[in-house]
Amino acid sequence: MRLDKFLSNMGLGSRRDVHKLISSGSVEVDGNVITERDAKISETFQKVYVNGSLIPYKPFIYIMVNKPAGYLSSTEDGSGPVVTDLLSDVIRSYRPGVAGRLDKDAEGLLLLTNDGPFIHRVITPDKNVIKKYLVKLSRGITRSDVVQFEKGIRLSDGTQLKPAGLREIQGDGYFAEVSISEGKFHQVKRMFLSVGNEVTYLKRLSIGGLVLDGSLEPGEYKELSSEEAKKAYEQTDC
Repeated sequence: MRLDKFLSNMGLGSRRDVHKLISSGSVEVDGNVITERDAKISETFQKVYVNGSLIPYKPFIYIMVNKPAGYLSSTEDGSGPVVTDLLSDVIRSYRPGVAGRLDKDAEGLLLLTNDGPFIHRVITPDKNVIKKYLVKLSRGITRSDVVQFEKGIRLSDGTQLKPAGLREIQGDGYFAEVSISEGKFHQVKRMFLSVGNEVTYLKRLSIGGLVLDGSLEPGEYKELSSEEAKKAYEQTDC
């Protein structure tokens, strides 16, 4: 990896900023001052210092976003603002993907990372990672709705879904919490349509054992450690 790219990716500033650091003689690689910004380094084996401080190599990033409504989860979804637009240039330089998309009009917990195996482990249905959602509905839920969710809803196109959890939540309107271990297209909305109800608001609360940080306002995000991120594929009960 080029030295300037490494420093920029590790959060030392823009390319222009790190070029100044390198040309000023502030950067050492394995004890040797390097002033060539295009110098090649082995980020996994060599030690890089800036003004005497070690800059540890971080191959993967894990970002928790409180996704606001109106943002797309991926550039492949169509035109409109994308959730990665909310991130800093440094984080975007890692080209993170989404570990489980949310609809454009949905809000709440979204995980972004450049760790491919992590994404696979979170989104693969066989891993049974439970995702919990807060929904507002056009009518209240019934005991029959709860039973049908627990048995596994069959969608109008014949798709058989895995058992899901459903419980009423008190609020100013008809609210419920839904727990699913799949992530099919518009799944939560289609499940309620199957029982004659309509979702008017949708917010993801948690993925596995990872719960949305209540201090994050819509559009805000924070970086997670690898240990914190691993909570996302902890199995939980519906």
